[in-house]
Amino acid sequence: MESEAASPTPTTRVLIPGNLRKFAGGLEEIWAAGQTVTEVLQDLYRQCPELRDLLLDGQGVRRFVNLYVGEDDIRFLKGLDTKLGAGNTLTILSGIAGG
Repeated sequence: MESEAASPTPTTRVLIPGNLRKFAGGLEEIWAAGQTVTEVLQDLYRQCPELRDLLLDGQGVRRFVNLYVGEDDIRFLKGLDTKLGAGNTLTILSGIAGG
């Protein structure tokens, strides 16, 4: 009897905005593993620890940070519990203050 191999964790392409790339080694995109936005962010933080405090606070996603799966804002899906599959793209958009 053959044993079933565990299914691999899907990887998601995470697009890093220009104003945060210095905290991601200058990278425009990073591949991160996980089945939900939370899991993908945890893997992203493992790779780029400085991003953690820039994206989330004690309440969840920071007020001026938007996360999109494809074209959908996660706030209108299931938030940080939004499911991701292989090949999905998570886009980080962060507001820039100015006057």
